Amino acid sequence: MIPKLENRKWKVLTSEQLLNRGTWMNLRVERVQLPSGSIVPEWFVLEFPDWVNVIAITKEGQFVMEDQYRHALGQTGFELVAGVIDPGETPLEAAQRELREETGFGGGTWTHFMTVSHNPTNHTNLCHTFLATDVERLSEQNLEATEDIHVDIFTPEEVLQLLSEGQFIQALHAAPLWKYFAQHPQNPLAQPL
Repeated sequence: MIPKLENRKWKVLTSEQLLNRGTWMNLRVERVQLPSGSIVPEWFVLEFPDWVNVIAITKEGQFVMEDQYRHALGQTGFELVAGVIDPGETPLEAAQRELREETGFGGGTWTHFMTVSHNPTNHTNLCHTFLATDVERLSEQNLEATEDIHVDIFTPEEVLQLLSEGQFIQALHAAPLWKYFAQHPQNPLAQPL
C-alpha cells in the first residue's frame, strides 16, 4: 500500500530578494528551519513563470518536433514545442500559441497530459504538457528575434529511437515522451529496442 504523504513544510526564518527580473526570473535566498529543528542558513530559490510543452501529432500520425541550439549547454538538440506562459494566459492558451508561433501547426484536439516540476529543490515553477492530436500546418513560423528553431517531422518509430539514444536531453521533454509511449502499447514503439 502506498503511504499517504505528510507535508513536512520548512519554516522560513528570513527571505532576501537577490535578483528581480520581473515576470521572467527572480532569485531569493532564505534561512530555513527543518521540522527536525536544523537550520539551513542559505537556501537559494529561483522563481520562474510556469512553462508549457506540447506533444503534437499530425492527422497522419507524425510527430511535430523542433531542433534548436541551447546556449547553456552549447549544443543543438531535439525538443518538443515549449515556452513560457505569458501573464494572463492559461496553460492551454500558451501551449496553442507556442505551437503556432514556433512551427506553424495548430488546430486538432488538445488534452492536458501531465504537469511536472523542473527541479522542486530550488525552482518554484511547473511545466504543463499538452497532447495535441490531428494538428495540421496552418501558417509559417512566427519566431521571435531570439529564436532559431527548425521544425522536424518524425514517425513514432523515429521519435522513440531518438529518445532511446538520448537525443532528447531536456528532461521536461523526455519525461512526457516516455509517458506517451508507455501509455500507447498498441503502438510498435512500445516494443523494446
